[in-house]
Amino acid sequence: MVAAGFARVGAQVETMACAVELLSQERAARASRLGLWAEPYYVVFEAGNGAALLDHQGQFAIVEGKVASVRTSGSIIYINFGRRWSEALTVTIQKRHERIFSASGIAPGSLESRRVRVRGWIDERGGPRIEATRPEQIEIAELK
Repeated sequence: MVAAGFARVGAQVETMACAVELLSQERAARASRLGLWAEPYYVVFEAGNGAALLDHQGQFAIVEGKVASVRTSGSIIYINFGRRWSEALTVTIQKRHERIFSASGIAPGSLESRRVRVRGWIDERGGPRIEATRPEQIEIAELK
């Protein structure tokens, strides 16, 4: 279904190997504009457009952009896609999950200045936010 463009990869996939395969199939279907990827509702949102993201608060979305900074405050890692976190997407990861992300090749600190694609539910915490609880929610969109 993913390869034919009839489904998106969710935020939780059982194994990283499965996630890699499904994400590859999704990228190919999206590039070919197959199935749902031909519909404007399923657009990949730009991480720097906070107003558009907040219009989709409470919805599952795929968001892509260049990471401006990665910071830790207390027990949370903040992956910021803009200079002002209130105007662009922020992805949060609980510090206790950092090892899981790093072991899967998605070390939060290594994402700064990289273009990444994030999937999850958009909420609002002073600006648009997606909480990443699993490494398969984040993929590198292009090499450094």
